[in-house]
Amino acid sequence: MDETSHPWNSALEAAACSLSLSNPNPRVGCILTTAESRHIGTGHTQQAGGPHAEVMALRDAQTRGESTAGVTAYVTLEPCSHHGRTPPCCDALIAAKVAKVVVSTLDPNPLVAGQGVARLRAAGIEVEVLAADSAAARASRELNIGFFSRMVRKTPWVRMKVAASLDGSTALGKGVSQWITGEAARTDGHAWRARACAVLTGIGTVLEDDPMLDVRLVDTPRQPHLVIVDSRLETPLTARLFQAPAHGLTRKIFIYCAEPEPRKQQALEALGATVIALPNPQGKVDLNAMLHDLASREVNELHLEAGHKLNGSWVREGLVDELLLYLAPTLLGVGGMGMAGFGPLQSLDEGLALAFQSVDPVGDDLRVVARVRGRDDFLRA
Repeated sequence: MDETSHPWNSALEAAACSLSLSNPNPRVGCILTTAESRHIGTGHTQQAGGPHAEVMALRDAQTRGESTAGVTAYVTLEPCSHHGRTPPCCDALIAAKVAKVVVSTLDPNPLVAGQGVARLRAAGIEVEVLAADSAAARASRELNIGFFSRMVRKTPWVRMKVAASLDGSTALGKGVSQWITGEAARTDGHAWRARACAVLTGIGTVLEDDPMLDVRLVDTPRQPHLVIVDSRLETPLTARLFQAPAHGLTRKIFIYCAEPEPRKQQALEALGATVIALPNPQGKVDLNAMLHDLASREVNELHLEAGHKLNGSWVREGLVDELLLYLAPTLLGVGGMGMAGFGPLQSLDEGLALAFQSVDPVGDDLRVVARVRGRDDFLRA
C-alpha cells in the first residue's frame, strides 16, 4: 500500500492528537483496517497512565460493534512490550487476534527496541516495519523528536523561542518588550509551550517580568513543567510562577542553582518547588548537567523562553537544537537587545549554522522554525 495514502495519513493525524497530551510518552496513532481496507478503529495515546493508541483503536472498534479478528493495525510507533504505567500493547493486539501489524518506525526505548515486533511475531502475527527513510517513518520520528532525543541522546530536544523585530531586537535598550509581536503570534507561542514537557526561563526574566509562563491562550489537557535557572536562589517567594496555572491544571517547578542556601531552599520547597544544585566551575548552573537531569525526569522537549544573556549561554555551550522565531514587521534600530548574547566571533565560520524548517505567516508576523545543522542526526541513525 502507498505509505502516503490512507491509512498512514489517518494514523499520523491520530498521533498528532497526542501532541500536547501524552508527554512524557511518545505521540502515537493507530488505525485498524479490514481486508477490504475499511477503517473500523482509530486511536491515539492518552495522558501518561492512560491507554496507548493501540488500546484506544481496539476500544473504538468494539464501540462500533466491529470484530478485530483478522484485521491489520497500522501503528506509527512499535507497540510496547513491557509493563510501564500500562500493560504491554503487544498483549492487547495479540488478545484481539489481529492478523497483521504494520509499524512505521521502531521504538528507541531500550525497554522496547525491537522486542515489541519480536513478541508479536512469536504470537504468529505478521509484522511489517517500514523502511527507515520512508515518509511515514520520518514523520513519526519528527512528531516524537523529543522522545527520540531523550532515548538516544539522553537529553531533551531544546527549542529556543524568541519574539523579535525584523532587525533582531527582542526589547528596547531599557527592557521594554511587550508586545513586539501580535496576538496571533503570542497565541501560537502558547501552542508550542503546550506541546513541550517543560518551559525554561532564567532568574533575570523572573525578576524583571514576574511571568507565570503557563499555557493560557490555548486549551490544553496538561501544563508543562516550569524550569528556572537561578544560580544564587534569588527567586522571590512571592513570584507569580508559584500561583496555580491556568485551566486548573498542576505543574512541577524545578529550580536549578549553583549556590544552595538551606533556608531559602526550604522556603522554596515549601511552595512546591524542587531545588537542584548543579554548579559548574564558574559558579553558574551547569546547563549540560541540567539537561541530563531533566531527561532523567522524563522531559522530552524543553521550551526556552529566556533573555538574551541566558540564550547566549545556551548557544555558546552548543546546547540549542532548534529556534522558534516570531518576527514582527517593525525595526527597532540601535540599542535594542538581541536574541542571544554570545561572541564576539572572529570569523563568519564561527556563526551558528541553521537550516530553515518552515517559514509561515502568523497574523501580521512571521514564524520561522530553524534547526541547528546536524542536531537531528540521531533521527537518522
